[in-house]
Amino acid sequence: MKKTILFVLVLAFGLTTEVANADFVFGDMEPLPEPINTPGIISGDFTMTADGLEAYFVSMNRPGGYGREDIWVCRRQSTEDGWGPAVNLGPKVNTSVCESQPCISADGMELYFSDVSPWGTPARSGGHGGGDIWVTRRANRDDEWAVPVNLGPTINSSSMETYPNISADGLSLHFSDGDLWLATRPTRDDNWSARVRVKGGVNTGSWEGFPNLSADQRVLLFYSDRSGGYGGMDIYMTMRPTVFDAWGPAVNLGPKINTPYYDISPSLSVDGCTFHFTHNDMNGWGGNYKICRTTISPVVDLNGDGVVDCVDMCEMVDHWGTDEQLYDIGPTPWGDGIVDVQDLIVLAEHLFEGIPPVELEEVNVDEEDDGGQVELEQGQILVVTLESNPTTGYGWEVVENQESILEQMGEAEFKQSDTGEPPLVGAGGWEIFRFKAVSAGQMTLQLVYRRSWEEDVEPLNTFSLQVVVR
Repeated sequence: MKKTILFVLVLAFGLTTEVANADFVFGDMEPLPEPINTPGIISGDFTMTADGLEAYFVSMNRPGGYGREDIWVCRRQSTEDGWGPAVNLGPKVNTSVCESQPCISADGMELYFSDVSPWGTPARSGGHGGGDIWVTRRANRDDEWAVPVNLGPTINSSSMETYPNISADGLSLHFSDGDLWLATRPTRDDNWSARVRVKGGVNTGSWEGFPNLSADQRVLLFYSDRSGGYGGMDIYMTMRPTVFDAWGPAVNLGPKINTPYYDISPSLSVDGCTFHFTHNDMNGWGGNYKICRTTISPVVDLNGDGVVDCVDMCEMVDHWGTDEQLYDIGPTPWGDGIVDVQDLIVLAEHLFEGIPPVELEEVNVDEEDDGGQVELEQGQILVVTLESNPTTGYGWEVVENQESILEQMGEAEFKQSDTGEPPLVGAGGWEIFRFKAVSAGQMTLQLVYRRSWEEDVEPLNTFSLQVVVR
């Protein structure tokens, strides 16, 4: 059985503590085999048709190309087959400049791309500025791609537009100029509307690029160099309950996907079960980029007892017709917003499978984490260790906590400083508090350091922590 990691996305709406939990697991990350990843050739920006039979990507300096970066395609007869040879899209699409960041429409009849390059090469002729978005079309799979058409001043400007992503229905176009933007159209025969910045918890003022919208339009992936990540560029995900809602806060995909280096160019399959992205072995636009993939599967052991059985099925039936995300596991790994027959089908596919238990390590915080945030899984233990000296009359006291989310486990324990010498009278040490995450939610944990008998006196010290339980 492949190793998996549990990834729980906690999505908070507005300023309330209401959260929606989408539970799914990533499989092991693996580079794509040849001919897509070829030794000595940099490849990235993977996009695939809805049927999984054509894969488009960018290669640098691959023999037979027309410029520094060209768009190539590999084909296969079925999703069980390996990929055929890499074929250049030819001189109508690829030129002596850089053609990159392709996005194929679900039906395979439109291919969007950009002529922006990190290498400072010029843009295609006939554009509007420092890099534009283009589209090329074909009537059927056997035809050649037509001469690309610039999307015009509604989308492109005198600066830089890049990373186009066309929705599965062909009516929404996301792209980036450092912020994420959206344009829409009523039908595929209509012109694009004026672009608007993507709303919700996405744009931060940092670099946000390569938006990738799931087929059901409820998940948006992108990469960013915002603070708090694991490397130079990390991949993030945001969700929304319906297509009419704003995007929730963006969540980092974590250290199993993101590394200390560049992890970019996310791409979901139509069914949401396969995830491709581009990984570099160093920070910066040089190095050894390669295309990687992993699987995404829903968490189907609903009660966490190590086996998928009739108990899980009964729990799902008890939540029938609700939007409880724990039981909303189909048809995509993050569900569709309602517990129904789609979820029962997914559960039935895994019936009587044994699920290895997930070991939850304790999460330890101290004074250096004051003002920060921790994320816990239900059942996980939070240990708070704070310097203290009870002989002075001062002690730490919990003044803000939601026991329904984070339950304190008994009284605080005092541990004297370990100096290697016999303990001294009046010596200080640490007060250690333990809490158990008992239910999903978002809250503030606050402790103050004060003398219990001193009223209306400011505490000598405070400790505050934002806690998210998934």
